[in-house]
Amino acid sequence: MRVAVVGLGWAGRSIWLPRLREHPRFAVTAVVDPDPAARTAVATDLAPAGQETDAAGGASGSAELAVFADVDELAAAGPARPDLAVVAVPNNRHADIAERLLAAGIPVFLEKPVCLSSAEADRLAAAEQAGDATLLAGSAARYRADVSRLYEVAASLGAIRHVDLAWVRARGIPDAGGWFTRREQSGGGALVDLGWHLLDTLTPLLGAVRFREVIGTTSDDFVNDGAWAAAWRHGDQPGDGQPAPEQPPRVGGDVEDTARGFLVTEDGMSVALRASWASHEARDLTAITVEGTGGTVSLRCTFGFGPNRQDRSLLTLTRTGQTSPVTLPDEPIGAEYRRQLDELPAMLADPASRGRAIAEVRPTIAAIERFYACARASRQAPDLVPAGR
Repeated sequence: MRVAVVGLGWAGRSIWLPRLREHPRFAVTAVVDPDPAARTAVATDLAPAGQETDAAGGASGSAELAVFADVDELAAAGPARPDLAVVAVPNNRHADIAERLLAAGIPVFLEKPVCLSSAEADRLAAAEQAGDATLLAGSAARYRADVSRLYEVAASLGAIRHVDLAWVRARGIPDAGGWFTRREQSGGGALVDLGWHLLDTLTPLLGAVRFREVIGTTSDDFVNDGAWAAAWRHGDQPGDGQPAPEQPPRVGGDVEDTARGFLVTEDGMSVALRASWASHEARDLTAITVEGTGGTVSLRCTFGFGPNRQDRSLLTLTRTGQTSPVTLPDEPIGAEYRRQLDELPAMLADPASRGRAIAEVRPTIAAIERFYACARASRQAPDLVPAGR
């Protein structure tokens, strides 16, 4: 399967290019990025040994890799026209880039967040139909072995009454001062980033639920302090999570570093949510607890690539006062991304995949929109108690 990687930032270079290159079902035939330096660096890295790259960043005398500045060039790329475009661009470009590719008839695998508004979801749905091309959404958390095992156990719990979702980092503000912490480009902070993953885990548990109530608050106590930046997002080697002193991270942003909320579905099931880029904890913790009429299953692990990890994933089942561990397989960090690639060819070949991503995304983005609206209203509300009382 011929693949174009669109976006050569951290996710494109560190997550998708290496895994696509080593996967037997895929061949990277094109890369797209508006930055000439990024194109040149990746083209040089992908060129066969001893081969030079030309001024545009393409491999001289090679038809194996096409290098473009804009996705519109992919549609007319001839042999380099891809069977699939993997899109990993800044959040505010997701809908625009995917819409153009889909309209040109090129299937798209789109990194989260798939969109930043319900209106963007509508545009993507229309483009998918107009171009007769399938949109697939990144759902890394669902492909983790420990999360898959949690789903299996949760299926034995009877009716689900409540789910606790949390991803709390010790120090993990990504690219502080870059696009990730600028609302006009990212669409939001920890809620859009970590919270999207957490909400995405609900679909296999509950289906495409709709929320009747969404209450949320946000805070930004750490985002403007460089000491809380994610070391691994600045080219540093994983260590204790502190930024390298010789390369101080950029500082600044207008997004939240923490979001806390409570959601209630139309069927009366509740969800507690916390997403934090930084905290005073010693280790990054991702925790999912599912309470059912027949028991409770709880997972404690660490999603993502952060260095301050839990020692290992722990899954427990509690029934009638007795808690017992559930055996989990060991897997390397990032295995969930390879597992997604394993599934993509079959998903693209399945006619039922058309429209599924947008159908599953709509409740998530609608909940995030309402969450932010609630948080804004809370900050703007006048004090209920007069000063001095």
